[in-house]
Amino acid sequence: MRKRYPVHITDSMEGIIYYPADFKPNEPIEKISFGTSSVQAKCFAHPKGKNTIVISEDIRNKLFFPNFNIPLHLFVHDQTLFIGPLIGIFTSGFTPIKIRPIGDRSHFIGKLLSLKKAVGALPFVFGEQHIDWEKGLIKGYFYENQVWETREIPFPNVIYDRLPNRRSENKTIQRKIKQKLQDEYLIPWYNPGFFNKLDIHNMLLNVGEVKSFLPETHSFSSFSHIENMLFQYGHIYIKPMNGSLGLGVHQILHDKHENVYYCRYRDKYGENKLKKFPTLEKLIHHIFTNRKLEKMLIQQGIHLIRVNKRLVDFRIHTNKDDQGDWKVTAIAAKIAGPGSPTTHVKNGGEIKTLREVFPDDEVRKQYEEKLTNTALLLSKALENQVDGIIGEIGFDLGIDKNGDIWLFEANSKPGRSIFAHPHLNRFELLTRKLSLAFAVFLSEKAIKKPEEVFK
Repeated sequence: MRKRYPVHITDSMEGIIYYPADFKPNEPIEKISFGTSSVQAKCFAHPKGKNTIVISEDIRNKLFFPNFNIPLHLFVHDQTLFIGPLIGIFTSGFTPIKIRPIGDRSHFIGKLLSLKKAVGALPFVFGEQHIDWEKGLIKGYFYENQVWETREIPFPNVIYDRLPNRRSENKTIQRKIKQKLQDEYLIPWYNPGFFNKLDIHNMLLNVGEVKSFLPETHSFSSFSHIENMLFQYGHIYIKPMNGSLGLGVHQILHDKHENVYYCRYRDKYGENKLKKFPTLEKLIHHIFTNRKLEKMLIQQGIHLIRVNKRLVDFRIHTNKDDQGDWKVTAIAAKIAGPGSPTTHVKNGGEIKTLREVFPDDEVRKQYEEKLTNTALLLSKALENQVDGIIGEIGFDLGIDKNGDIWLFEANSKPGRSIFAHPHLNRFELLTRKLSLAFAVFLSEKAIKKPEEVFK
């Protein structure tokens, strides 16, 4: 297990570093590094046998090391002592408001940064406008004692991607920054990008261990294809390939007895609608008049289990921990609102714990084990299929009336609405903590075994 050490800055000496007495480097140390900055230094074990890192003031200034009184990790490689790690959280949408520098997301980012003591790292948030390429410095935002402040620091050891949406991610400037920091500065960048639903589905079709969890899913091709799927499954879903929060999801049902079609959806005013049509063509032309069907996918409807006659599915969060292993960090049930095609809270859905949905202990343990094992299998499969470094995933899974598990969606930047439930607070904390703990693991690996990070 990695150990963290308190840091003390002193002006009673120059050019000297004392490392903790119980820290036993296996090679002589000639330099100290913080983030991507490094300087020559004389390094010795602490002369009084204390397990403290002591840095002279002149070295601190050269490293641009901000002293926040946080116990930090030490790594040694190639005669260099690495202190930190320094974790950059990259995002957009900055404002000039000092108490809310990232707008509505300031609260969540602030809570993320406040875990620095818990993980033994120095996280900060920044955007493209805060990078000084000539000096190799960043004007980073730190959250200290519930106050936002900025400090000049070196480029970080690792970057956690928290861009808020596809629009910001697809900007040319953001893509260039990501490429430059990875290729020229060899900084690992984790959780890049947003998943495309159809791409994820097609990738997982190639993985035998998880293929059985996938409902039949296709891009829109023709009315006859939809008709065939309706005949086979009774109902289907039409949803945007790059949608989120349940926006634009439509459930199509075929009543074989009356030979009519129904569409359940949420309109632009936020109201759940159920409309009846004599033919599928009329339904499609009426409901999807202003939509590009080639950007939609068609998915098999599943006969899910119900709670009080309302459909239920499950959100499962997985995170990589400080050893680089996948863990299930949260499971919650989502119960559909009356007349809603999805279980999303904004569509009238409710969040429940597994205990509330399955009060019987044996039944609950059985379903929890199934959901956990499935989410871990899917996490490992996606990690092997998707480009880039993944540190967290949010899965929407369903359980059908036969007890089988189905994957509806995988999200690289999962929403956090389930954590509004008071009994899920500790899991919310765990997801944040592991998001940064994984950065510690990734930093050490990039220092000691970069060939395994930059494949």
